[in-house]
Amino acid sequence: MKVLIVDDHPIVRAGLRRLLAAQPEAEVWEAASGKEALSAFKRHRPDLVVLDLNLPDIGGLEIITRLKIADPAARIVVLSMHDDQIHVTRALQAGAAGYVSKNIPPEELLEAIGRVAGGRTYIEREIAEELVFSCIRTPPHPLDELSSRDLEILRLLAQGRSLAQIADALGIGYKTAANNCSQIKAKLRAPTTADLIRIAIRHGLADRDARRP
Repeated sequence: MKVLIVDDHPIVRAGLRRLLAAQPEAEVWEAASGKEALSAFKRHRPDLVVLDLNLPDIGGLEIITRLKIADPAARIVVLSMHDDQIHVTRALQAGAAGYVSKNIPPEELLEAIGRVAGGRTYIEREIAEELVFSCIRTPPHPLDELSSRDLEILRLLAQGRSLAQIADALGIGYKTAANNCSQIKAKLRAPTTADLIRIAIRHGLADRDARRP
């Protein structure tokens, strides 16, 4: 099994590599950013990608979309600090076949990796349970109307990125980025970009190392 680990923290990558080392015939590659992940995927064509959503350049939701465009059969397990409804549903809608949190026990993570690599799906038990009950019992989430691209733009805004930098990160034109930002303001009834940044931080879209240069 060929596995690509995508996480910007060396300790996390090293831990995952050690965990996978116990698996027979596992080949492991690493990437510390979204751009590195796309390049490594194209070069190695792994059987499985273990992907963090918080990356310093291109966010995980955007990476899932691009990987599925490059290879519709790509098998992706998200391993994230985010366990909320919005991140989980958007990742699955984008094409991830598995979703687990970084609090998961090692044996359950290996189960998730094995199931997804084998062509099945896996959601961490607690996340799946919470997802079901949140859909039944709670009112719509304030960010429900936003697409994965919208969420990525909000995340980058919360990092302090300009529209020009966002356009470059997403591979779109400046005008498209500006139009998307205006549409997000309309969806969230946010008068200014500063309001969007506050919303992004309030709902946990800012990375743990947010507003990196």
